[in-house]
Amino acid sequence: MKNALKLLFAVSFAFVSSAHAADDALVARGAYLAKAGDCVACHSAPRGKPLAGGLPMMTPLGAIYTTNITPDPDTGIGRYTEEDFARAMREGVAKDGHNLYPAMPYPSYAKVNDEDIHALYAYFMHGVTPVKQANREPDMKWPLNMRWPLKLWNAVFLDKGIYRNKAGQDVAWNRGAYLIQGLGHCGSCHTPRGIAFQEKGLDESSSAYLTGGLLDNWFASNLTGEHNTGLGRWSEQDVATFLNTGANAHASAFGSMTSVINNSTQELSDADIAAMARYLKSLPASGGNGGAPYSYDPKATRVSLTRPAATDSGARVYTAYCMHCHGVDGRGFAPMLAPLAGNPNVLEKDPSSLINVTLNGTGDLVLHGVPAPYPMPRYAPVLSDQQVADVLTFIRGAWNNNTPAVQVEDVAKLRKATQAAR
Repeated sequence: MKNALKLLFAVSFAFVSSAHAADDALVARGAYLAKAGDCVACHSAPRGKPLAGGLPMMTPLGAIYTTNITPDPDTGIGRYTEEDFARAMREGVAKDGHNLYPAMPYPSYAKVNDEDIHALYAYFMHGVTPVKQANREPDMKWPLNMRWPLKLWNAVFLDKGIYRNKAGQDVAWNRGAYLIQGLGHCGSCHTPRGIAFQEKGLDESSSAYLTGGLLDNWFASNLTGEHNTGLGRWSEQDVATFLNTGANAHASAFGSMTSVINNSTQELSDADIAAMARYLKSLPASGGNGGAPYSYDPKATRVSLTRPAATDSGARVYTAYCMHCHGVDGRGFAPMLAPLAGNPNVLEKDPSSLINVTLNGTGDLVLHGVPAPYPMPRYAPVLSDQQVADVLTFIRGAWNNNTPAVQVEDVAKLRKATQAAR
């Protein structure tokens, strides 16, 4: 009898231990998926507690504030069932029935499969520290703050189907497509939006998908195979390096992409990064600036920078403030310091990102706890609107970039918009 009790105790202990190990593994899997979704970037305010919300996000209707998604039962999602959680993720509907604004990328998260939703729910319920912090109401006046029109928006624009593997594509391609289209929600920034703020495409079947988009005073880059403004000159390894480190021989991260690198992609497995690169490099060229394929030509620019004319304001500003990092030849010192010659963001028709990064600099890339050297500094306190327009016009015309001039009115407008948001 005594031996039987010992055996029963041992079996019970082993069962409980196995169950705890399974639960821990599920939470860990959910934590990984939350990084793939970059949840912490949007749901954490500067100097705020992780996932407690409060980050302001600008929309055409006014500012909204991200919500508390910690498991606090009163101010967070602690009372959500898994069904409630799945509905919020995939349909943009909260537990109490109110519709979420599509700044929450639920049109992308609709593609996340049941297994991953289950793991995410386990993580948010058991792997996140509860924070009691009330959600903040949007800065929208009536009638713009009414949410019932979002039901109509969902009826027109929301595709509720989870991702299904594409026939004729291998495992890596399908994994990359699932991550890019789903949890990675790359289209939320990198796909242009229509008049109703809907993404103009949700996958590679649309010629608009990932062709670049203006959002929150930044132009998110073209991710198709377009030669000039897209990834046409990048190899799969170039794409993987960028996702891992935020920089490569062609460009460096800026704007919200810095947060994506810091909180999301650098934490993903090599296999997932390779799959994402594989999928992106499969996308045919679309969008772009309509120019001839870029080829480097340093000749006239090197002469003008050696002795810039007094009347050439752009060259003089470049020589004084830019040349020591980006070089006389415009090729920079990649990956530490971004090239400007042939940089896809320089060749883009919309100069918003160039203006914004010149005025406001870049946030720190933090790779495995270590800040990357040489972030782009703020020049808003140093350069006038005219000087910013002049130097960017010079850069966009140098080294065979052959991109249109930047207008001083556009600089002034963006300066005002970004100062208001600071």
